[in-house]
Amino acid sequence: MRKAKPKKRQVLPDPVFGDVKVTKFVNHLMYDGKKNTAFEIFYSALDAVKAKMPNEEKSALEIWKAALDNITPQVEVKSRRVGGATFQVPTEIRPDRKESISMKNLIIFARKRGGKTMSDKLSAEIVDAFNNQGGAFKRKEDMHRMAEANRAFAHFRF
Repeated sequence: MRKAKPKKRQVLPDPVFGDVKVTKFVNHLMYDGKKNTAFEIFYSALDAVKAKMPNEEKSALEIWKAALDNITPQVEVKSRRVGGATFQVPTEIRPDRKESISMKNLIIFARKRGGKTMSDKLSAEIVDAFNNQGGAFKRKEDMHRMAEANRAFAHFRF
């Protein structure tokens, strides 16, 4: 590496829950620097989640965190060139990358969903992820399946 690693920026906790994880999620959700709009979408999605699951004893924030845990992958495959062949090598994921991947997947699949507003789509995807369903959960399962199928190449780890 020629240059020094860039400094990690400190992420401030969000105004309602005082949670750094929420702010990171909103930063992924945000378009064109419109953070207030992203916060509104997220909070209204959590309200919708609470309305959809009235018999759940957990709070909406706990449901969201559980949904994120359900769609967080443990391993991924990386391409590694050995000789003339390219192998898909399964590798474990760093904790910060795990969190980032799960948040991005939740947002990507919420955007692909059918629905009126983004908060409706996001709330539906959160409920699905909480119940181990939906696109984001399927993506995690696919990543694990790929890693399992290529387990023979694990000795090529970097």
